[in-house]
This record gives sequence, structure tokens and C-alpha cells, in this order.
Amino acid sequence: MGKPTAVRTVQTVSAVRAVIDEWRAAGQRIAFAPTMGNLHAGHLSLAKLAAETAPRVVMSIFVNPTQFGPSEDFATYPRTLTEDTALIEAAGHVDLLFVPSVVEVYPFGLEHAVRVQLPPLSTELCGARRPGHFDGVASVVCRLLNIVDPDVLILGQKDYQQFLLMKRMANDLRMPVELRMAPTLRESDGLAMSSRNRYLDMQQRRSAPALHATLERVCERLRAGSDDFANLTADARAALERAGLKPDYVEIRRQEDLAPATPRTSEKRVVLGAAWLGRARLIDNLFV
Repeated sequence: MGKPTAVRTVQTVSAVRAVIDEWRAAGQRIAFAPTMGNLHAGHLSLAKLAAETAPRVVMSIFVNPTQFGPSEDFATYPRTLTEDTALIEAAGHVDLLFVPSVVEVYPFGLEHAVRVQLPPLSTELCGARRPGHFDGVASVVCRLLNIVDPDVLILGQKDYQQFLLMKRMANDLRMPVELRMAPTLRESDGLAMSSRNRYLDMQQRRSAPALHATLERVCERLRAGSDDFANLTADARAALERAGLKPDYVEIRRQEDLAPATPRTSEKRVVLGAAWLGRARLIDNLFV
């Protein structure tokens, strides 16, 4: 069980910093879990890990406009603050909920905002299909870290490319924050939990676990000694198509830095995949 106290919700930078100053004066460590809301059990697992890491936990809910492309779902992204707050309070791990406006996060407006530009990894995998997405994520995470000033930043494994890029940003900009990664939470049929899963209709929802199952089969073949990566990923894309998904990519990369993995080495690997199913773009990854 989490902490029994109700979560305190604030909307301004000054209000966040006032609370943080109190905690710092008491010598308390702070963990921070940024989200875009429409919370599910996966988000709550971030809060749980945060509470295990530090005595004070901050969670933010902010649908960040700079990480959405022109044709993406910023306007329709589910915003469910009342339900989210109830979930957070029931779980009991969060002390402070930060729900800022766009103006609070980008005080000079989006067109004149300072942006973070990430290294070339940000243009690969999901970044190849979503130009500017990761720069937008980095820009808002950098701002939120400056506002909250946590000791620990909690992110999820489902967005593994994002995790590595945020780690690179923090190291490169000499940010005094430790990153922790929470494992991907899944539905009983293997589908990675995601706010965008609600875009799936009943038939699509039955097909959606094919992404996880396909990545599992790639991992099994790698563990069995297969080193024909091109054939493995081609077979995986074909399997996704047979299941009714439109594959974006399936790739085998190094866990350390997401550089292309090489056969006949002992490096740790990760199998990553993304596919469209109706309106929903599903992503997943598995460590090998």
C-alpha cells in the first residue's frame, strides 16, 4: 500500500518550487515521474518505483504540444484529469501532482520557445517516422527537470529509445539527476499498456497482442543462436502483416546505445517494434 495522504495538486512553477523548498529544507530526496495523463497501471508503476526510490514523489500531467507532429493526435489526445487524480490518490504513492498550462511551461509561446536538439539517434526508429518528436520530448523534460529539480527521474521501458535519449541529455547537459527505468506493464495477453490503446476497437484489440508475440519469437530465435538479423526482422514484419497490423519497423539493436546489433558477439540486445493498427501506433521492445 502507498501513503494514505491525499495528493496535493498545483498548477504553477512557483507553487511547485515552494513545496520543493520545504522538502529540501527537511533533507528529503525527491523522485519525479512525468506523464501526459490518461493514466493506467503502467503510469502508477512509475509512481510506485518513485516512492521506493525517494521519500517524496512528484508526478506531472502535461500534454506537451512540441512532441506532436502536425498530423498527430494532440487535439484529441485523451485528457482525463478527474479520473487521473482519483487513480493517483487510490494508489497513494504521489505527494505532489503538477498540472501546468502550456503558458506555464512555455512562457514565451511555442513559436519562440528554446528547444533542445538531440543527437542523431533521435532521428532513427520512432524518430524516423515522427520528425522532431524526441526534440520536443527533450525540450519539455528539460523544462520539467528545471522546475521540479528532482534527485531521480522515473521513465518507462516501453519508450526505451526515449529513456536512452533522456539519459544522454541529462549526462550531456550535466544535469544532477539519476534516471531509473520501470519495466513495461502488460495486459494479460501481452499487450503493452498505453493510453493510445483506447483508440483500438474490439477487433483491433484482439489483434494488438501480435506485436508482443512477434517480438517474443524474434527473441526466442536469437536465444537459439540465429544470427541472420535481416531474415529475422523480415519474418517479423511479415507476421505482423498477417495479423492485420501495418508494420513500421522491427529492429535488433544494442541495449547500451541502440546502435545496430551485430551477429556473433556477446553484446546485450533489444528487439524493438512499432506498428499501426487503425488509429493506434503500437510500440514495444524486449531485452534479449
